[in-house]
Amino acid sequence: MASLLHGLCRVFLFIALFTCFQCRNVLSMEFQVGEDNGWAVPSSKDHHYYNEWAAENRFKVNDTIRFKYKKDSVLVVSEDEYSQCHSTHPIFFSNNGDTVYTLDRPGLFYFISGVAEHCRRGLKMIIKALELEMPPPLPQNGTITSPHKNGAPDLAAVSSTNFVMVIVVSLLGVVM
Repeated sequence: MASLLHGLCRVFLFIALFTCFQCRNVLSMEFQVGEDNGWAVPSSKDHHYYNEWAAENRFKVNDTIRFKYKKDSVLVVSEDEYSQCHSTHPIFFSNNGDTVYTLDRPGLFYFISGVAEHCRRGLKMIIKALELEMPPPLPQNGTITSPHKNGAPDLAAVSSTNFVMVIVVSLLGVVM
């Protein structure tokens, strides 16, 4: 009986650890640039298509941007190079037809086509990545004041990641 309980604890511990590692994936999203259109030269009347697409989405650090294209390329460049539609030393370059780029910091990212004429015709985009939302810091004394009359903490405010980590640490004590 004790070995069965010990085995179940190990299985639960494995599942809890797996869940913790998956939290990063839940916190990030993948965006398909241009959705069904992909990364292609927009029509002359849709010159700002990609910046309009970017403005309709909310990007955060660790999100990924997928570019699908044919006979073209994707460059990440400086603001000046974006304006000029030309870069001799891009920050990032890919021409494999299916490029995934991770937004690894907060701030602006400037994407252009490696074909200058395509860029001048609107195949360029600016994305603003926002910082990850972090829970507010604890007060100096480390206690949490409750807005509820009965003094009970608001369970919705407890991070699911922290909850899982508490479970994992508790199980480590049981298993060891």
